[in-house]
This record gives sequence, C-alpha cells and structure tokens, in this order.
Amino acid sequence: MELGAYMQFIVALLFVIGLIFLFAYVAKRFGLMARVTIGTKGATGKRLNVVEIMPLDARRKLILIRRDDKEHLILLGVEHDVVIEQNIPLPDGAGEPQGRS
Repeated sequence: MELGAYMQFIVALLFVIGLIFLFAYVAKRFGLMARVTIGTKGATGKRLNVVEIMPLDARRKLILIRRDDKEHLILLGVEHDVVIEQNIPLPDGAGEPQGRS
C-alpha cells in the first residue's frame, strides 16, 4: 500500500472519533444522558442525592440515596424495585456540607 491509502485511513478514523465525541457532547447538552448527582446537600440546596450506585449484575443494581438526614438502600431490577432498608441514619459528619466550618 502506498502512503496516500494510509493517510486516507487515518483521516477517516479521526473523523469517526470526532463524530463520536460530537454525539456524546450533544447527548449531554440536551439531557439525553442519565444525570446522577452524587454528594451532600451543600450549596445546591437539593434534598435528594444519589450517594452510591453499585451494579450487582447486568440486570440489577443497588442504589444508596440520601433524603434530608436519612439514607435509603434500593435494589433496582428489570421487573421490580425493592426497598432493602430505609431510614438509615447518617454516619457522623456525613450530612455536613464540605468546605464549611
């Protein structure tokens, strides 16, 4: 193969990679991607936060959510969702906003 064929391949590859990044940016910009807010109440003033997500397998995942001063553990599945534990008290210092004294 000659040099022109290699250059054509590289340009086509860069074009496809650019399209992938462009699609990801557009999806994020217009809200097509799932939003997860992880953190404490802090300056945003939100009462509900996703603390942690742990996939168990391809169909199920555990989600720990925080509402006000309580945490709730939820199992999300394909056919049904189950509250595993609710009203879990926060660990010491977990409910305080970070960076403030």
